[in-house]
Amino acid sequence: MKQVENFIRYITTLKHYSVHTVTSYKKDLQQFMAFCSLPEGQFPDHHHIREWIVDMMSKGIAARSVNRKLSALKSFYHYLVRENILESNPVKKVILPRTDKKLPVFVHEKNMDMLLDNINFGDNFEGIRNRLIIEMLYFTGMRVNELTQLKCSDLNLYESSLKVLGKRNKERIIPLIPEMVTTLNEYLTKRSELAAENNEYLLLTMKGAKVYNRMAYRIVHQYLTLVTTLDKRSPHVLRHTFATHMLNKGADLNAIKEILGHANLSATEVYTHNTFEKLKKIYKQAHPRA
Repeated sequence: MKQVENFIRYITTLKHYSVHTVTSYKKDLQQFMAFCSLPEGQFPDHHHIREWIVDMMSKGIAARSVNRKLSALKSFYHYLVRENILESNPVKKVILPRTDKKLPVFVHEKNMDMLLDNINFGDNFEGIRNRLIIEMLYFTGMRVNELTQLKCSDLNLYESSLKVLGKRNKERIIPLIPEMVTTLNEYLTKRSELAAENNEYLLLTMKGAKVYNRMAYRIVHQYLTLVTTLDKRSPHVLRHTFATHMLNKGADLNAIKEILGHANLSATEVYTHNTFEKLKKIYKQAHPRA
């Protein structure tokens, strides 16, 4: 459908959605249009959307995945209303499937201390780089894609800060603690020996190429396996760990929101559930009448 192509172009060039989001939205919309199988120019209404939901649920697709696909539909129809192609958004007439809210998975503080204080990363280029990857994800809460896209020019070691390019090309400045500045200086010294002066990206492989997301994931998984038995041992778990530990130490929720690069506070508030669970546990252990 022509309007789907126009929408994809719109969220890519004007809204600057991430490549991952654009790819997902395009796939979801194509699936929906194929399911409805309507003539060109005719738009599915809320009845078609409900039928699609029922079909997906009957095939065992999780409610969370269904809602993600409906998010693509909602954005698409919002675009059509904005362009005066439709008068209203039919997704608003549809009741979304209920999903169980999952608490973010995080590594306990003592386990992170064990990793950073007791595990030997090595003092060669690879070891220092791997430690830097762990520290940057845990000390800043940045996303893995933000990490691998970092450039040397984004560093300001004089002011102990880092410029991060987040979703929709939104920049934010993150302060750096002394421990991380030390690791960065050690890494930059080793990096200068790689003969990769022309590579503007901060994190490099042994061959001087840019570190890619999958590689960062493998490194994080390898080291977290040494200190935790969590099923998930990914860069995003370190993002959750950063936010949870900051809240446990009394950090302001709005400050964490800004550091994480969340568009609204509701996305950050999910971490308060973890801290509340900790409070309940402490209460039950310590209160004489609990």
